[in-house]
Amino acid sequence: MRPILMKGHERPLTFLKYNRDGDLLFSCAKDHTPTVWFADNGERLGTYRGHNGAVWCCDVSRDSARLITGSADQSAKLWDVQTGTQLFTFNFDSPARSVDFSVGDKLAVITTDPFMGLPSAIHVKRISKDPSDQVGESVLTLKGPQGRINRAVWGPLNRTIISAGEDAVIRIWDVETGKILKESDKEVGHKKGITSLQKSVDGSHFITGSLDKSAKLWDIRTLTLIKNYTTERPVNAVTMSPLLNHVVLGGGQDASAVTTTDHRAGKFEAKFYDKILQQEIGGVKGHFGPINALAFNPDGKSFSSGGEDGYVRLHHFDHDYFNIKI
Repeated sequence: MRPILMKGHERPLTFLKYNRDGDLLFSCAKDHTPTVWFADNGERLGTYRGHNGAVWCCDVSRDSARLITGSADQSAKLWDVQTGTQLFTFNFDSPARSVDFSVGDKLAVITTDPFMGLPSAIHVKRISKDPSDQVGESVLTLKGPQGRINRAVWGPLNRTIISAGEDAVIRIWDVETGKILKESDKEVGHKKGITSLQKSVDGSHFITGSLDKSAKLWDIRTLTLIKNYTTERPVNAVTMSPLLNHVVLGGGQDASAVTTTDHRAGKFEAKFYDKILQQEIGGVKGHFGPINALAFNPDGKSFSSGGEDGYVRLHHFDHDYFNIKI
């Protein structure tokens, strides 16, 4: 499995997202310029220019026509995927951290960071089919918890929003009333900040990764803890295979704690776990810094990782991978 090295970002990667067809890969980094690549050969197709701050997150619509990005420049932008044109800018009073389109792409949830005395917040925006009808008003704004919300996604049927972040608590919010329906149990929940969250393909469960060196699998409706995966270092990114019962964890210590003369150069690895048995089944090394982003191709036959080193590594699995037995 020779990885394809994709160099285009000048700063650390923050987020990776495949489109639904699995032919395009979108990458976000701290260098202000989200980029789109061909997902099979890693060729760079183009960039989306307009942000002037780190871009933390992105999402692409089901028909691959629209891209939404959230940035430290206190804005979230809608783009035309094909032409790279900016269609609309949502402005906020603090950095936009997480963006997620609803099922049907008629709504988007955007989270903003605590900033200058403002608390973190969750904003729901209507997304118009025609960009000229787009407005910036929120349909709903929820005042968030203490600390940053690192990720917020839509729950089943767009009736709830699931948020997780620095305070290590996962919350399920009712979109109609704006009230909190459920919070994760302190006993079984994460002990340190949650860095990442990803839903399963069928939307029945989701996985969270945390600085407490673990990832946890949760039921999306009841918020029951299903599985727990432990590792030796803080987890910055998690993803689940859409094809096999595999979970992938990526991480490494904080950028400030990495020494340049580290003997583990190129040893930052994406670790594969058996989803059911919770055992480690393998790892993919290669990055020269912590892994900040992971994504599986929707066909389950390849995955990509984005590192603090500014590289995106695209891995197409060998045949052996599909026959791993424990």
